[in-house]
Amino acid sequence: MAEITNIRPSFDVSPVVAGLIGASVLVVCVSVTVFVWTCCHQQAEKKHKTPPYKFIHMLKGGRGNLLVDAAEAGLLGRDKGPRGTSSGSCIDQLPIKVDYGEELRSPVASLTPGESKTTSPSSPEEDVMLGSLTFSVDYNFPKKALVVTIQEAHGLPVMDDQTQGSDPYIKMTILPDKRHRVKTRVLRKTLDPVFDETFTFYGIPYSQLQDLVLHFLVLSFDRFSRDDVIGEVMVPLAGVDPSTGKVQLTRDIIKRNIQKCISRGELQVSLSYQPVAQRMTVVVLKARHLPKMDITGLSGNPYVKVNVYYGRKRIAKKKTHVKKCTLNPVFNESFIYDIPTDLLPDISIEFLVIDFDRTTKNEVVGRLILGAHSVTASGAEHWREVCESPRKPVAKWHSLSEY
Repeated sequence: MAEITNIRPSFDVSPVVAGLIGASVLVVCVSVTVFVWTCCHQQAEKKHKTPPYKFIHMLKGGRGNLLVDAAEAGLLGRDKGPRGTSSGSCIDQLPIKVDYGEELRSPVASLTPGESKTTSPSSPEEDVMLGSLTFSVDYNFPKKALVVTIQEAHGLPVMDDQTQGSDPYIKMTILPDKRHRVKTRVLRKTLDPVFDETFTFYGIPYSQLQDLVLHFLVLSFDRFSRDDVIGEVMVPLAGVDPSTGKVQLTRDIIKRNIQKCISRGELQVSLSYQPVAQRMTVVVLKARHLPKMDITGLSGNPYVKVNVYYGRKRIAKKKTHVKKCTLNPVFNESFIYDIPTDLLPDISIEFLVIDFDRTTKNEVVGRLILGAHSVTASGAEHWREVCESPRKPVAKWHSLSEY
């Protein structure tokens, strides 16, 4: 009878391998301990901090959303002073996401040089020198074309305190129809720009020249915010006779007269506030009588950009679809915002009607502001009705102002 022997292999572990295994186990244990301690520490800190405060949540047809809260944005005081200087509850220090750090400007400020750069047209000072513009007017009879050459400007004011200069360029329009809109290139860091750019406008009969007005708008380019308006030059062609040759003219640049601006059209919007859900519903309904913004004089391609401001800081932005080839577009697009009731006095909603242009820069047709920074009686009344009539949609037409 054979004897069965159970043979078990023996494993001899060398001291080096054993040392490596022990070191690995020790490293893992230390890592786990540090991780657990870090998690516990962060959890403890969160308990002592103010819980995240959801301010606004935008929805539009299920296409994306915007969420701004204290955990992401930190704390910013109201528009009354620098951070940390405003007093009050945590509502007074509502967080604002600085990614949308654009300030809301009044219509007057947006049409004039920057507040910190030079005196604005609303200033009582009337002796501010804005420089002069030199240009020439000629007429090409065979081609029935008006030829305008923008030559140079002199003595422009400083619009950038850091460089002590300006980045000027000029927009030109032929009034009253505004069918022709052109602009020069931007010249960097100069107060005496030399443009020497010629623009030819075809299809203008010589007999109609006496009814036209050349409008030159002098601006300073700003890379980080809205371009500053230096001033304007208005030249009625009734006193200009280019029949015998080119007419050289020099005119002083004057402050922009906002009252001369033509109608920018009207926009109809509806607002409704739900106090229980603390939700504001904004509906962009339609626009009418929009001006022609295309150089060819054809109908535009308008859309509406909606900006929400807390104080003067923009915290949300959205836009409607583009409506092709119409000056009376119908949008019927809604936006929903979660806004606490206590914050309504500090909220402003800006509507920018913009003409979409595939080949050049989109141009703002006009704007409307409702809420804390509304500058018109109708805008203030609309906002008051919305706040005093909860759950009721309030729709009104508003005239658009110059941007």
